[in-house]
Amino acid sequence: MGELKIGRMCMGPVMTNCYFVYDDETKKAVVFDAPCDGVGIYNGLKGKGIEVAGVCLTHGHFDHIMGANELRKAASVKVYALDEEQDVCEDTHNNCTDQIGRLYTVKCNRYLKDNEEVDIEGIKFKVIATPGHTKGSCCFYFEDAGFLISGDTLFCTSIGRSDLPTGSEATLIRSIKERLMCLPDEVKVYPGHGDETTIGFERRNNPFV
Repeated sequence: MGELKIGRMCMGPVMTNCYFVYDDETKKAVVFDAPCDGVGIYNGLKGKGIEVAGVCLTHGHFDHIMGANELRKAASVKVYALDEEQDVCEDTHNNCTDQIGRLYTVKCNRYLKDNEEVDIEGIKFKVIATPGHTKGSCCFYFEDAGFLISGDTLFCTSIGRSDLPTGSEATLIRSIKERLMCLPDEVKVYPGHGDETTIGFERRNNPFV
């Protein structure tokens, strides 16, 4: 196996980060969140010689899932999310697609457990449950590579909103303090919106934690 690398596509009406983590030797990749245009994501990666091996969702809000079904079909792969997020992925009120007037749901092929070690075609990472933004929000931690995909849990000097269905600010802050701030300072954080940061920078500068 080769070195793991991460790429980003910023997509959709609220500029959501769609990440793809790939092995630079096998060219297999896992896509994290699919904001829209799943076929476009597939074709864009295929054009780079990268093969999609799976799709993982940090949570089920509309701006992170509305390309998932199309990407799954185009690549003939499975979609994954945390088990506690099923009620969000599969419900148009909880995933807020009813608010934008375009009803959309995703039935994941497999729901993951907290602390589960996942291996998709050699792409290995750990699932960290971080409820608060939604009831089943999670982060994906690549310990060996030294980075974390944080979804809408943790941003650069900020945190995710908690006023949408199944959200809780107290739970979100507790998740960040107890599950993320224990990671090494040098871990790079790739959030669902905006620029990357590090755990150490957030520990020193994030007013919420």
